[in-house]
Amino acid sequence: MSTIRLEQIYGNDADLKAALTDAHLPTDDIKDHGRTFFRARSSDGRAVGFLGVERCGDDFLLRSVVVLPDYRGQELGSVLVERAVAGLDQAGDVFLATTSAAPFFARLGFSEVQRDSVPAAVLATRQLSSICPSSATIMRLTRPPT
Repeated sequence: MSTIRLEQIYGNDADLKAALTDAHLPTDDIKDHGRTFFRARSSDGRAVGFLGVERCGDDFLLRSVVVLPDYRGQELGSVLVERAVAGLDQAGDVFLATTSAAPFFARLGFSEVQRDSVPAAVLATRQLSSICPSSATIMRLTRPPT
């Protein structure tokens, strides 16, 4: 099921909110301005997951990555992240915060970084400034040189 298509949706999408709630991911700020969310669809049109991206100046915050329960274990999370990152401006860095998925993201090329090395615009997001606990792991994507 590697043929995945991302379609842009809005933060008020009921299926997005339900999927994030079921996965115990935050929904407090999904309707805020500046977030772009995507529904991932399989080649036959079935929704298989969701993810979001927030622009932070020149950089990005990857957020709300969730594969629906019936499709887990098929490496779709990797496909979703790779597709989303491929569509971003390559000049900016991609960050994320996680409390439980650091090993997964490390396999995709993300490395843990200290808060004091994260750009102010990323730290100012609601995710990092108030929603995620201070104990969350912050990671940055290490991209190959171009």
